[in-house]
Amino acid sequence: MKKYNVGVIGATGMVGQRFLTLLADHPWFDVKVVAASPRSAGKPYSEAVGAKWCMDVDIPEQVRDLVVMNATEDVEKIASLVDFVFCAVDMKKDEIKALEERYAKAECPVVSNNSANRHTPDVPMVIPELNADHINIIPEQRKRLGTKRGFIAVKSNCSLQSYVPALYPLDEKFGVEDVLVTTYQAISGAGKTFKTWPEMLDNVIPFIGGEEEKSEKEPLKIWGKIEGNEIVPATSPRFTAQCLRVPVSNGHMGAVFVRFKNKPSKEEILNVWENFKGTAQELELPSAPKQFLHYFTEDNMPQTKLNRMLEGGMAISIGRLREDTQYDYKFVCLSHNTLRGAAGGAVLLAELLCAKGYMD
Repeated sequence: MKKYNVGVIGATGMVGQRFLTLLADHPWFDVKVVAASPRSAGKPYSEAVGAKWCMDVDIPEQVRDLVVMNATEDVEKIASLVDFVFCAVDMKKDEIKALEERYAKAECPVVSNNSANRHTPDVPMVIPELNADHINIIPEQRKRLGTKRGFIAVKSNCSLQSYVPALYPLDEKFGVEDVLVTTYQAISGAGKTFKTWPEMLDNVIPFIGGEEEKSEKEPLKIWGKIEGNEIVPATSPRFTAQCLRVPVSNGHMGAVFVRFKNKPSKEEILNVWENFKGTAQELELPSAPKQFLHYFTEDNMPQTKLNRMLEGGMAISIGRLREDTQYDYKFVCLSHNTLRGAAGGAVLLAELLCAKGYMD
């Protein structure tokens, strides 16, 4: 695989920082551009991020001295320097949508961590193990944008990454009808640490703005199908969700209740999880976990602190599968929200797009 020059737009924020740590030793991608708001532009990256650096490793050497570019004013210049960009900006939704289209129309593909374009009908929202075929909509999007190379692809909301991967392969075999899920979400999902959000210590907040709507709506696009020039969301399974913020640094957990059209045995479910491989594993993409879905037999597993970094934070941990008195089954699942759920999921999506020739 050839080397691609990449940019990180929104490089000083928490997800932008995570992108840079993941890309530091990436076999396919070299970071050539970091971009952020006007107040950071013109400064060396290490100075611009300063005390806001919150990763558990040092700023990668190759970006420390890169001069931060202006994410909104330098679009054409950035597009001329890179093969594509990762986008993790903190702006209003309509502003993000417009900015991502500007990069795409400058013939610079965008792999976005943001939610602004997740429901644009011709923008693929992809978990590479599940719905990799949705990238086939890109030629239709390019027609709309009037581009030859430029397009936008997005990853889904971070909280979905814990439970949707466990349900998707079961639906293919047994038909998932109804899902009730409660998510217990880390503070890094809000771009916070305990240092910047001490109020979260010894606390649970039973509301995360917009999260429940995303958790109920976005899975239907992942389950959807390409029809003509758009991705048409599925009408089932039916999802209902509650989302809680809990005092955990990283890692989103989901408590899932599921009803099937054709109720499988517990052994059949475990067999599907153990043997499931997606396109990311078949292509042996650099960031793909070898075993995507891990099931723990212990009653007290998975645990956030112990298991969130499984396979570099890119695998899904599942446990406590048992029959339920109202639904067919219940179980718990866990994913690392800034790795699999955010920057890592976007890097994996970019690898898929490169492997399939969309970045050439």
